[in-house]
Amino acid sequence: MKRQIVKIDEEKCNGCGLCVPSCAEGAIQIIDGKARLLADNLCDGLGACLGDCPLGAITIEEREADEFDEIEVEKHLKEIGHNPEPHEKPAGQDHHHAHGQGGCPSAKVQSFAAPTGGCPSARAMSLNKHAQQENEPVVSRPSRLTQWPVQLHLVPPTAPFFQGADLLLAADCVPFAYADFQEELLKGKALAIACPKLDDTAPYVDKLAAMITQSNLKSITVVHMEVPCCNGLIFMARQAVAQSGRDIPLETVCISIRGVRK
Repeated sequence: MKRQIVKIDEEKCNGCGLCVPSCAEGAIQIIDGKARLLADNLCDGLGACLGDCPLGAITIEEREADEFDEIEVEKHLKEIGHNPEPHEKPAGQDHHHAHGQGGCPSAKVQSFAAPTGGCPSARAMSLNKHAQQENEPVVSRPSRLTQWPVQLHLVPPTAPFFQGADLLLAADCVPFAYADFQEELLKGKALAIACPKLDDTAPYVDKLAAMITQSNLKSITVVHMEVPCCNGLIFMARQAVAQSGRDIPLETVCISIRGVRK
């Protein structure tokens, strides 16, 4: 049948992922660094994803396409971990009009409230001392992570937690090697993690440059492992700063494979 359906211009798409959580049917996913329509029958053609693309890569076209299939949509949403129940549907709307809850949960943009009230490390020490006296489990320190997602492949460059932020660009091995990663490096910063050896890094420079210009980043700190391949993060960050045309501070931190800050 001939009907309206989403069209994605791969030349314009930079893989930011903003369109993914906007699709209630989960019909759009980031594959090989580009937004792609998984199947015609998963797309209702209403275009709720259009306004979330900062590059105008998504449009609506009329062409021959499989009919929209709500049953297949329900099956697909269950497979990717989102199973909308009837009470989730806004009153008076059909399922395929209830946008804003779909897509892959891993790409849903979220900001968390940072811990408040006194010094968290001192508070933890006090609780731990009490726990030892009462023979109770030791209380862990609060997380310094204030956002989701963190993977550079998934984070939208215009996410609210990047606005006017200091960005920590970290190799994904660093938090495992460096015990004080959260308190010394992550505290007070927005986070993006990547592996220059294993990731598809083709869109990373463009995405970082978009973060700098569109989110007005204040600075970038690149924390990498001492292994040679990890230097790719530094090169990407420097290229992004040059491409953005903005002269923002760029600091690098090296962590040894034994977890020592060099």
